[in-house]
Amino acid sequence: MDKKLTVLDRVTLPTPRFFRKVRTIGAALAAVGGILATAPVALPAVVVTLGGYLVLAGSIAAAVSSVAVEPGSQEAAAQERQAQGGSSAETL
Repeated sequence: MDKKLTVLDRVTLPTPRFFRKVRTIGAALAAVGGILATAPVALPAVVVTLGGYLVLAGSIAAAVSSVAVEPGSQEAAAQERQAQGGSSAETL
């Protein structure tokens, strides 16, 4: 298949099991980092900085793993969208 998938297509296609786990772990890291970075008690600067890095790393891991698609599902989904009148990005 020579047609490239758009970001909207990638988000709507099924995500492989490994990347669902990576997304969950990334969201957990971002949550822990957010708690550390915005803690109401006075924490050492190293801990606050670590919290910021955890938010960044967790957010990137969750975002990248959200757009991963199963290899076999892209052809079937693309053909289904073509039958319905185009990709989701073209209908916007």
